[in-house]
Amino acid sequence: MTHTRPLILVTNDDGVHAPGLHKLIEAARLHGDVIAVAPDLPQSGMSSAITVNSALFVKEHHGYSEGIRVYSVNGKPVDCVKLALRSITPRRPDLVLSGINHGSNAGNSVVYSGTMGAASEGCLARIPSIGFSLTDHSMTADFGPGLPFIDTIIRSVLASGLPDGICLNVNIPARCEPLGIKVVRAARGYWTEEYKEYTSPHGQPFYWLQGDFVNIDEGDSETDEYWLGRQYVTVVPYRPEHNEPRHVLQSLAEMLGV
Repeated sequence: MTHTRPLILVTNDDGVHAPGLHKLIEAARLHGDVIAVAPDLPQSGMSSAITVNSALFVKEHHGYSEGIRVYSVNGKPVDCVKLALRSITPRRPDLVLSGINHGSNAGNSVVYSGTMGAASEGCLARIPSIGFSLTDHSMTADFGPGLPFIDTIIRSVLASGLPDGICLNVNIPARCEPLGIKVVRAARGYWTEEYKEYTSPHGQPFYWLQGDFVNIDEGDSETDEYWLGRQYVTVVPYRPEHNEPRHVLQSLAEMLGV
């Protein structure tokens, strides 16, 4: 790889073989040299979890064009970013990209998302970082209509950077031609989680998580869910380090009497 082009680290939580990862590699390749380090198996819902009690192994995958190197790790998305920055990339990346996730990460899904966990890790390392998601869980989802918007966002962030401590959570509406981009906040809401009970062939009961997102900001035009439903790509700034304003700290100290 040459050092005249930006170096872009790409990862995801759907695993090294997910179509969304390879679409993002293709998009990133237009802007720089690419090193992709992704989990060897799907790791959705891992947020910022890391592996602490198992050895991590790295496998290189061959057959890619010049300027692209792809590795898999038997770990979680954050493991991939940490390991890449410390042991795989030859120099500090100019950009960290995570995705393209198969499924939405709008609203408060960012709390659970392995896609955004990886982007947050890049942000904590003070590297401009972006998580991309498509609102379609299918492994045969069509990423094509969203690629021009991904290109625009990558180009802009490489040119101008991001505010310190901020990464971007980008969601792309599926099965449509997006009408544009909206910079908004995440919709507030909660999940109606239900663990449905089943019985294994051996008579052992087991449970499977189900649930729906309840949007308490329904109809609020300042939120991502609102604009995704109107065929816009949404960009939500996300701050992994939750440094509360001084007045919040003072109020809490008074409440606790300290």
